[in-house]
Amino acid sequence: MSDSLGRLSIKEKVGYSLGDVAANFIFQTLMVFQLNYYTDTFGLSAAAAGTLFFVAVVGGAIFDPIMGVVSDRTTTKWGKFRPWLLWTAAPFGILGFLTFMTPGFGPSGKLVYAYTTFILLMAAYSANNVPYSALSAVMTGDSIQRTSLLSYRQVFANSAAFIVQGLSIPMRTFFGGGNSASAKGWEWTMGTFSALCVVFFVIAFLSTRERIQPDPSQKTSLRQDLADLMKNGPWIALFALTVFLFIALPLRGSMMYYYFKYCLVNEKLFSLFNVFGLASLIVGILFSTSLAARFGKRNVFIVGLSIAAVLTALLVVLPAGSMSLIFVVEVIRQFAYGWTCPLLWAMVADVADYSEWKTGRRATGMVSSAIVFGLKVGLGLGLAIGGWLLSLYGYDANAAAQPGEALVGIRLTASVFPALSFLIGIVCLFLYKIDKQLNIRMMEELTERRKGYAS
Repeated sequence: MSDSLGRLSIKEKVGYSLGDVAANFIFQTLMVFQLNYYTDTFGLSAAAAGTLFFVAVVGGAIFDPIMGVVSDRTTTKWGKFRPWLLWTAAPFGILGFLTFMTPGFGPSGKLVYAYTTFILLMAAYSANNVPYSALSAVMTGDSIQRTSLLSYRQVFANSAAFIVQGLSIPMRTFFGGGNSASAKGWEWTMGTFSALCVVFFVIAFLSTRERIQPDPSQKTSLRQDLADLMKNGPWIALFALTVFLFIALPLRGSMMYYYFKYCLVNEKLFSLFNVFGLASLIVGILFSTSLAARFGKRNVFIVGLSIAAVLTALLVVLPAGSMSLIFVVEVIRQFAYGWTCPLLWAMVADVADYSEWKTGRRATGMVSSAIVFGLKVGLGLGLAIGGWLLSLYGYDANAAAQPGEALVGIRLTASVFPALSFLIGIVCLFLYKIDKQLNIRMMEELTERRKGYAS
């Protein structure tokens, strides 16, 4: 059983976490394979793909704050945020499938199709992920339980990443009749992932419950919500961290397939590389709750991200023949990064608490949507920069071998450039002022306040 504002059952934690499994069947494919799909299967140039990502993701990210406002003002018998998991399940899955379809259009028609499906997918992602992220902040008022919940979430999310990154290439090749760039192979692969996505979102909806409610006397005011957000120093730091974190992740993630295919000339080992790395990341996540409880979320995040930044940059000097060393470095890098994975979303909930603690007003959806907005901006920039850099360095799609300048560009884009983005994120963490002691104080004082109106 779960108590009213504290401990959550394992069943509810698992049910909630399946929502991130659903999202990551599509999100991980976007982050790791979308650029390669557009350049080598769909037929876009690297520069056109980069511009598409920038326009569709960064421009479309304005939908996130809108969803924050809408979800904060949603009132149903299921709560404010839960129903959105049910309402968006089918659209999200269908659009994930359509984004990886290759229609028989000419170049202009294909470009229009790519923009349309990708923009609609990003809108569905916002309508789903903003309420989903906010939901964790209202399932329990206990900071440690939130970190535990979000550790479950990250283990399950990265289990989906494990499946996507480990099986996408073999599935694509199998369904494509042995052709690794087959459009049919991608359609069947994404059809499978998209169907699972819909099922798991419905399970997440059925498994969860909202417990933290705003003060019934609180008046809704969009202007006041925005004013509170702009005065919330920890939110500003967390927003900037999210942008630079999600520039680094897709920038490196989308480039590693090219790195294995052209720099290491061993495309077949890419899936195994991901399996080893993600297995290590999942083990790292298991340490996150205990480390955060002992040292505080911010301090654990700083150390884990610092190790990840150094080892990400190290890839640039590792020789192509040292495959074992490349694998070992990745295992250690992912283990340290795993400590940080649940902490971002636990800190989002803490920032919502901080706003309530300081102002007496709670706007969970607005706080969460603003962080998802940062995620989308970072994602769009990371993917766009990857495409633009491939074009700048002279990448030739589907060539048997790439020119020397392109190989240098791929190596740098998989290592040094994302590491620099991680380093800027570390600076943002030093500006984030919610430490362990303040977390405890906020939890205690907010618990007392909520006793008067919690249901």
